[in-house]
Amino acid sequence: MRKLIIPISIVLVVLAFLNAALGLHAGEAALAVVALATFVAAIVLLSAILARPKAEARRPAAETVRAAPALPTANQSNAEVVNFLAILQEKGRLVDFLMDDIKAYSDTQVGAAARVLHEGCKAVLLEHFEIRPVREESEGSKVTVPAGYAPDEYRLVGKIRGEAPFSGVLVHHGWRTEWVKLPRLLRTGDDRLPTIAPSEIELK
Repeated sequence: MRKLIIPISIVLVVLAFLNAALGLHAGEAALAVVALATFVAAIVLLSAILARPKAEARRPAAETVRAAPALPTANQSNAEVVNFLAILQEKGRLVDFLMDDIKAYSDTQVGAAARVLHEGCKAVLLEHFEIRPVREESEGSKVTVPAGYAPDEYRLVGKIRGEAPFSGVLVHHGWRTEWVKLPRLLRTGDDRLPTIAPSEIELK
């Protein structure tokens, strides 16, 4: 509607001049028409100038829709744990040893199996982890636990008084991991956990 105001105003002005031109002989009547038309045109033009369209409320910038990171399946972390267990089983027969009932075996037999287990599982740890002692001192040595120590690196036993540093005897040097290089599993559509070790079938 506002777009029509200016053309209408122009038309009114033109009509005012036409009436004036055609009504010169009419004297005062013509002058009255000219004055009225001019007055109306002026009012309309003034309204057109003053009545600016209201600025539209700025719409809030559309929030960037970030693609949600692909969520791992519910058992993804469990599957990776099982996969590591499968590596220990493959290299050291860990699951075979732990799930077997060793009560029926002699200490000699258990010791022989433990040797194979130790060799294989240690190889897995050395391949996939960088493992170092938390403390380099020999067990039984007197050591000092510094102030600001990492709580997960120390287990304080005995009488604990005050705040660190603490002095005591090293019972176990502890272990920590510098880096981990485990194989990553590709996510599958189903929720089935991977097999630790496949069933072996000899075909005849």
